Formats: sequence, C-alpha cells, structure tokens
Amino acid sequence: MNKKLTKLKIAALIITMVQVILIGVFLTLYILDVWGLSQLVKVDYIVYGCFGLAVINGIIIWCMIYTFHKISKVNDTKTKDIIGTDINEAYLFGKVGAFLCDENGIILWVSDLFLERQMNYINLDIYTCFPKLKEFNENLNVETLNIKTDSYDYSVKFLKSSNLFIFKDVTEYENLSRYSRAHAIVLGSITIDNYDDIAKKDADNNELILKIRNEVSEYFKQFDVTIRHTENDTYFAVCNYESLERMEKDKFSILDAVKQCGKGEPITPTLSICFAYEFPNITKLNENVSNGLRVALARGGDQVVVSKFGSELKFYGGRTEAIESKNKVKVRVLASSLKTLINGADHVILMGHTDMDMDALGACIGMKAICETLNKKAYIVYELELTERKTRSALTSLYTRDQLNKFVVSRKKAEDIITPSTLVLVLDVSKPANTMCPKVLELTDKVVVIDHHRRGEQFIDNPVISYVEPSASSTCEIIAEFIKYGSFTEDVKLSSIDATIMLSGIFLDTTFFKNKAVGLRAFEGSMVLKEYGADNALATELLKDEYEEYELITKIIANKVTPNVGIIYSVAASNEILDNSILAKAANKCMELKGIRAAFIIGKTGENEYRISARSDGTINVQIICERLGGGGHFNVAAVTFKNPSYNLKTVEDLFVEVLKENLDDIKIENEKGD
Repeated sequence: MNKKLTKLKIAALIITMVQVILIGVFLTLYILDVWGLSQLVKVDYIVYGCFGLAVINGIIIWCMIYTFHKISKVNDTKTKDIIGTDINEAYLFGKVGAFLCDENGIILWVSDLFLERQMNYINLDIYTCFPKLKEFNENLNVETLNIKTDSYDYSVKFLKSSNLFIFKDVTEYENLSRYSRAHAIVLGSITIDNYDDIAKKDADNNELILKIRNEVSEYFKQFDVTIRHTENDTYFAVCNYESLERMEKDKFSILDAVKQCGKGEPITPTLSICFAYEFPNITKLNENVSNGLRVALARGGDQVVVSKFGSELKFYGGRTEAIESKNKVKVRVLASSLKTLINGADHVILMGHTDMDMDALGACIGMKAICETLNKKAYIVYELELTERKTRSALTSLYTRDQLNKFVVSRKKAEDIITPSTLVLVLDVSKPANTMCPKVLELTDKVVVIDHHRRGEQFIDNPVISYVEPSASSTCEIIAEFIKYGSFTEDVKLSSIDATIMLSGIFLDTTFFKNKAVGLRAFEGSMVLKEYGADNALATELLKDEYEEYELITKIIANKVTPNVGIIYSVAASNEILDNSILAKAANKCMELKGIRAAFIIGKTGENEYRISARSDGTINVQIICERLGGGGHFNVAAVTFKNPSYNLKTVEDLFVEVLKENLDDIKIENEKGD
C-alpha cells in the first residue's frame, strides 16, 4: 500500500509541475506578444482555458481518491482474511490488538484497540514506534517480547509469514506482579564483626556499642526494616523488596556510618549483612540468609550480601581490609580438628589451584610435612602443564626423581587412589573449577579448604572444615601457624628445603614484604620457617626472572595507560601468548613505581583465552574489580580469566575500563588495622 501511495504522490507532483511550467511559459509568451499571441488569444479564451484546466484537475483528483479507496479496500480485505471478521469484539474484550505491516515494517493497518488508544500509526515504521521489536529479526529464537508504552504493558508475538504483530495488553498482570514483587518478603541478618573486641566485658555500658546500635536502629528504621536482637552482636531483619531496593540504591551507607562511629578508636567496628529474597519457603529463605552471612564473614566482613534465590550473589562494601587478630586460639582449635581428621584418614590428597604457584606448592609441602609427622601418607596432585614454570623448576631442582615419585601424583592417579576414608585438603583456592583436579572433590565428602583469598559465590560444597582467612597474606603463612600452634605430639618433620619453598611462597604473595597490607603474621610465619632452616637467598633465587622475561615485562609495562590517578593498566601485544606468571610479574613490577596504587595487566594466555592480573599497594581493593569481571582474589592480589572465542584484547580492555569506571568509588580500602 505504501508503495502505491508513494507512486500517487509522485504522479500528482509531476502533473502539478507540468501545469505550472506550461502556464508560466504561456504567460511569458503572451506578455511579450511572441508570435502575436496577445492578438490571437483573447481574454475570453483564457477564461475558458482556466475553466477547462480546473475540470481536468478535478477529474485527476477524483481518480486519485478513487484509487486510494480502492487500495484501502483491498488492504482491508487482506486484513480480514488474516484475523477474521467475527472476532473483533472478542479481541477488544481480551484487550488484543494488532499491527499489519509490509515487508519493510511500514504499518498498513491498525486494529480497533489501538485506534481507541489514539495509536493510529499507519504509514509509520513499526520499528521506530517500538524499537524493542527489532529483537524479533535479530534473534530468531525470540517468540514473545514484553514492551511498555504510553503507560500500557504489552506481550507481543510476531507472525512473520503475515507480517502481523499481535499485542496482548498485560498491564493489569504486570501491575499486580510489580506490586507483589515490591511487597515480597525479604529476610536478613546483621552482625557486628568484631563485637567481642569492642565490647570487652560490659557491652551495655560501652559507649561505642551503644553508638553502633543506635546507628543501626536509625538506618533500618529509615528504610522501613524491622530488626530484632537475636544475640548481642546479631540482629534479625524483615522487610519487603521495595525497602531492599532503596537500600541497594543507597549502597548500604550503614557500613560507612558504623565505621565512622569508631573513628579515633583503636578498633574500627564493621558490619556483615545478608538479605535473601524471592523464595516462597521461609525456612529455605532463612537458610539462604545464614549461608550468605557466612560468605560475608569469610570474605573479611564489612560488606552486604544480597541473595536472590537461583541467581548469583551481589556484594556491596568490602572496602575495609580484614582485621588481623593476634589471638591464636582459633588457629589451635582448627589445627586440632585438622589433626583429628588426618588421623582418621587412610591417606591424604593435597591439591592447589591450576597454574600452581609457589604459595600453593609451599602450602601443600607444609601440609605434607604435618601429615608425615602424624604418620599419614600424603600425596600432592601435580600436572606439568597446569603448573607455573618457576614452580616446576623448584620441584625438579630441589627434589630428586625418587623423592618426587613418593609424594607427587597425577590427576588420574589421584582419582584412582581415593577411597571413602581419604581426606582431601584444598589449599590456596576455594573455587571448585580452579582446583588442580575438580573430579577428586566429587569422589569424597571429606574435604578441607584452607585459603587466604576472599570467598566468592562459587565455593566447594559442604567442606568438613573451611578456613578462609582474608587477613593472611599467603596460605603458606597459615600453614606455618598450624605448624607452630598445632600442639602436635612431636615437632613437625619439615626439612630446610620444604621450609625454603614455603618461605618463597610468602615472598611471592607479599612481594618480599613490600605490600602495605602485609601483617605481623607474615613475619611470624617467616620466623617459624627460619627456625626450620629456610634459606632466604635460595627462596629469592627461586622467584628470580630470566633476562628474556625481564625484557618482555619491561615491554608490557611500556604500554601503560592511566585511567585514574594512581591507577594504571597495560595491554600486552596481541600476537604474543604469555604465561600467567608474566602478567603477574608485570603487575608486581608496576607496583615498584612511585605513585602507583594499583596496576592491571591484560594479556593473551592461550587460544581464545585472556587474563587480567591485578596488584595494589593495599589502598585499592583490586579484588572487587576482578570479581565484577568474573574472577576474584585478595584485596591486593587478584585476577580474572576470560575464555570466549568472540573476545579479543580490545574487548577485554573495553570491558575492564567500563567496570573500573563504574566501581571507582567502591574500591578504596579503608585500611585500619587493630589487634
């Protein structure tokens, strides 16, 4: 129809222009009396000519109107053939409307429902009127789309064979759904992280505790949240989803408000909070709250976890570094529990993460020594291609082949020797997919997790013991604490070589104690290892770079970009496939430059595989950035890997820059330590 109307318009324009030109030429010749026209043509003839021209134009206009109505009639007939003539009232009653379009998306016909709603869009492009409908052409798997326009909600289906868009008015349903969602029950739990350290003995008369309780009460009252004390340091919370949305928009400013209460105090108070929603079973919802709160505490506290059933956890806060405690009672208790589990096992399998580094290896070596002290055989899962070059070099240069054969096993061998009584210790990692052999975790229910990285949503299911300590700089220092405070019946059988590898792991994760976030326990762990004969010079030698590596690292750093003051990132050459260790070393090297607070190195690590390695001086939480990108890590050491055939280095760079801009306000660490 649109093409025919266009042709009619063009024809009318041509006829009009021809008439104007002919009249203009005649008048010019008449006025100039060319060929004696003024004598030949009398005024009466001109009047007759004008009258005749008017009659001709009238006939032309009548023909065009007739043609237009004929086209419309044909179109109406076609539409009736498509939707039928007897169901119009049913369509109106059911609030169903339709747009019929040509092959180009130009609207040819509008149903009565839209005419009543002043939506007569005939001859307009439907994709301009409703841009979201383009998805029908872009994604062939889309069957229906929900759109909102002019305060109405519609569910739209596209009949491609007829170029017919059917709109179902679902406004009432959507309004009811929005109301139900806004008033859905949300359960929560609020815990004062370091309550015992703050409250001392007399909590009721402690001024700081009273200030915190008042701040918590006022904040949640402001957002229509009902809270009740369940323990001295814990509140139970109930609200609706609308209140939770408002708190999310506020980014849970209560976290900062509580920290302000402790300004000037020796210990900064923090909160751990979890809210869970969108599940009809209250008991299950309460379980989600408990699980989410455990995640918040395992990640170091000072944060909010929002748990939507069936979706990934959302995290807010986490800008305060985990407070290091000098109290070793927890270490003694955990070491005692671990000793009991080891004694009850037939043998132990030790496992780090893929791309095993010196910290993961050192932790495995340390735990192997503890197991041997308890007369239990321990095996370390090791795969050549899944181990960093320096770690491979350390194993092959410091141990003989016969020694390695006694405690190193492949993934296949680990799967073969595991029994129901086997204990599996996962060290320096808590994400199942990142372990050296994920299948081992499926073959036993006796799993222990020991890690210093902040816990993410993906976590090993139901470990017997989970010790995730974000305040520790490395896993090796945690194992060193077990060795010292474990109260074993005899001294742990740790050789000087074993101790040196563990010390090298501490050196690696603390950047030789240069990192601002390094705590006292890292030095204490090193002292324990020195007592066992750890060699500083050899530990340093194990981490040294070769000249070619140094040259490559320097080349990568030369491409640095500064998106924000104190933050830099650099992208390696797109034609080079690099080891993960190269990216990590480049990031560490950047941190040696004055004025750099955080560094991100982006590079290609395999076919269709890209990685970002991040480091900070302790004033920027690089873990938040990596976590938002799908990775994780520690406050000052983190990484993320992308495995997507459609990605390239530019894609990863753009994604990183976008996430960095969105989270700049959230990544500043308020680094105040206490005892």
